[in-house]
Amino acid sequence: MQGVALLGSTGSIGASTLAVLRRHPDRFRLVALTAGRNAAALAAQVAEWRPAYAALAQGGPDAGFPAGHDAVLAAATHPDAQIVVNAVVGAAGLAATLAALRAGKRVALANKESLVTAGDLVRQAAEAGGGELVPVDSEHSAVLQCLVGHGVPPSRLVLTASGGPFREWEAARVRAATVAEALRHPTWRMGAKITVDSATLANKALELIEAHHLFGLGYDALEAVVHPQSIVHALVEFCDGSVLAQVGFPTMELPILYALTHPHRLPDAGVPRFDPVAAGTLTFEPIRRDTFRAFDLGLAAGRAGGTAPAVFNAANEVAVAAFLAGGIPFGRIPEIIGATLDAHDVRPLDDLAAVHAADAWARRRAGEEAGVPC
Repeated sequence: MQGVALLGSTGSIGASTLAVLRRHPDRFRLVALTAGRNAAALAAQVAEWRPAYAALAQGGPDAGFPAGHDAVLAAATHPDAQIVVNAVVGAAGLAATLAALRAGKRVALANKESLVTAGDLVRQAAEAGGGELVPVDSEHSAVLQCLVGHGVPPSRLVLTASGGPFREWEAARVRAATVAEALRHPTWRMGAKITVDSATLANKALELIEAHHLFGLGYDALEAVVHPQSIVHALVEFCDGSVLAQVGFPTMELPILYALTHPHRLPDAGVPRFDPVAAGTLTFEPIRRDTFRAFDLGLAAGRAGGTAPAVFNAANEVAVAAFLAGGIPFGRIPEIIGATLDAHDVRPLDDLAAVHAADAWARRRAGEEAGVPC
């Protein structure tokens, strides 16, 4: 029986994690829960799971739960939790990742911003505290599953992207896309922010930056292709030219389960079984980089290193929030990101203070570009 702390319990990854835990009550015990600001949803989860600790990231004294930064860190370092599932959205999840790793926890990481904004610091925290990082993203989980048992490093990784709802749209139509259209993802059901990131393909750039830190490969060995069926989640090439792929119908519950049990596996009747006939024809396409500019902007930030990825991430968060609020058109998202990156002087990422400074600067600058206060 392993104790699990779930951060971001009311989001889509949180809900999928709870579905997995319900099927394995003999293996996992939920000891801590945190949500963003939805006190009512958190209260319902507490009534079902009876965790030892529950908290909100945001909330006043009348919220009914401990609230704030320190309250979330208390869940991430709870003494009865061996595994911390970090499903917090955005850069706010970084501090919890670092704290859990320093406390020697296994971090099942669905918060991609932790590695994007501070990959080197995350690695140092794991080394210092003896913690373990296991990815939850379907693409990175696929890579990990292909690598286990081989004993040799990969020479190339290819992550797949669905292409989002605008894969076949002309560039002018993409630029004018509405919020409702951007949230209509063809294969995955996710939160609003990550769904928009999928529509811009910023999400795939974030995932390649993550892969760089998770698997220790340079950017020349990292690629992404559009795979509309979302059946092949990643391909791993070895030095002899052999390529392994991990396949399965789209579900986040399988990578979540594997992150909880890695390198072992548990039988799970709740995960849909793969049927190659039902999967049908599988196709692959290049990313239309001239239309989806956020992808190359993110890759350039990753290659630049230092504070550049944190700036890319923060500018993207501000631009996406402005789009979802109706303040800017879809086509302005990459423009705001690019302008913010162009104005930034890249600096070394020496400590958490440097991350926070870069993040705060980028939010202010991107807010100015978007015409919204940050």
